[in-house]
Amino acid sequence: MMMRKGLRLRSITMVMLMAVLVWSVTLETCIARRGRHWRHNHRSSSDLSDSLSSKKPKSHGNSHHNSHNNNNNHHQKSKPKPKPKQKTPPKADDNNSPVISPPPKVQPPSLPPLKGSQVFNVMNFGAKGDGKCDDTKAFEAAWAAACKVEASMMTVPPEYTFLVGPISFSGPYCQANIVFQLDGTIIAPTDSKSWGKGLMWWLEFTKLKGIKVQGKGVIDGRGSGWWQQDYPFIDGETKLIVPLNNSVHQNPPMPERSELDWKMPSIKPTALRFYGSIGVEVSGITIQNSPQCHLKFDNCIDVEVHDMSVSSPGCSNVFVHNVNCGPGHGISIGSLGKDSTKACVSNITVRDVAMHNTMTGVRIKTWQGGVGSVKGILFSNIQLNEVQLPIVIDQFYCDHSKCKNQTSAVAVEGVTYERIKGTYTVKPVHFACSDNFPCVDVQLSAIELKPVQEKYHMSDPFCWQTFGELNTPTLPPIDCLQIGKPARNRVQSDHDVC
Repeated sequence: MMMRKGLRLRSITMVMLMAVLVWSVTLETCIARRGRHWRHNHRSSSDLSDSLSSKKPKSHGNSHHNSHNNNNNHHQKSKPKPKPKQKTPPKADDNNSPVISPPPKVQPPSLPPLKGSQVFNVMNFGAKGDGKCDDTKAFEAAWAAACKVEASMMTVPPEYTFLVGPISFSGPYCQANIVFQLDGTIIAPTDSKSWGKGLMWWLEFTKLKGIKVQGKGVIDGRGSGWWQQDYPFIDGETKLIVPLNNSVHQNPPMPERSELDWKMPSIKPTALRFYGSIGVEVSGITIQNSPQCHLKFDNCIDVEVHDMSVSSPGCSNVFVHNVNCGPGHGISIGSLGKDSTKACVSNITVRDVAMHNTMTGVRIKTWQGGVGSVKGILFSNIQLNEVQLPIVIDQFYCDHSKCKNQTSAVAVEGVTYERIKGTYTVKPVHFACSDNFPCVDVQLSAIELKPVQEKYHMSDPFCWQTFGELNTPTLPPIDCLQIGKPARNRVQSDHDVC
């Protein structure tokens, strides 16, 4: 009995002990859960603080704070997963408005050259246009801007006079099809300092594609400072013009003197020159008083000149028309072959030209000793008024008192003269061709030239070693032309042929 009682008491004790154990485990679990829940709320508050502080850039202080939180987490039974790194947002401005992050920089693709009719006026680049201030830099700046834009236009406005020194409007890195719109007046400097020891040109366009010079403006070379130094100018045809009294003026009238007294350089510049360019067009403008040539093309292809005026004389595939020329030396091809050089000229058309009071009309001139050829030349619809020597081919050109006789020459072949009419004062036709390289295939039609007696001896047409054909009767009759081809024509060596 006592044993059963003891066993019952022991059982009750064990049950109570077990209950206490179970209760303590439950209590610990509840406390642990409550602790985790409290810690979660605490961390939420900390997270809010972290969120607010995260608007500031990362600093060593934030790193220390994170380290402190990590130390606290060692007391927990389970280590929480680390939060992913967040990018630091940009700072807010003073008005607490959010700042939008700029998009990432992307390298733009290379664009084709700009097209259109963008206009670059020299006045907008500092030009004064008063004829006194030097506007050279303004012209250079305007060209530099126009050069970058395809089909752009550089304008020289009307009613202004621009003093511009020697300048080159150059490529080859300029865009194509630029228009130089000249409606004002450009004048050259007249002081020797601006020219140094002398230059070959004044205004030059070089290595361009599709360049147009157009407008109603004037290019004035103001060349009297050069002219008065070596006046009168010696030309190869001067010897053909003999005064009626058989004497030359001992004291010829001098041109108007330059405003400056010192001597200009011996090298005289050409007023407007084009070099190494393709697709050149010149129209409308006037070129006057150039120290040397007025208009010159070197190594150019596809050239067109029309509706322009020059006050005195100024390639392949050159077309010149609608030119009003004079006084001066007329329109000349050459002189070619100087100092035994090679010249290759072909496909030249000069038509619809009016000349008045010029020394020559349409002329081809070459030096003795040169090589190469001139061929495919057309002079058409030329109106002459008191021109001394209207039609000239001279293969013995010499601008000195005496030149050395040489056998080689620049060959002249395929020259056509048609509808050349007007008056002359010395000789209507002068054909002086080489003995070894006669002029061949010279065609004449509708030639009507009437004499006007002035102050010079007058002569009949002259021909030497000139072969061709008269397609119509001429006035006066050009009986000296030899019909057909020469019995022999010296063949040039391979290196002489164009």
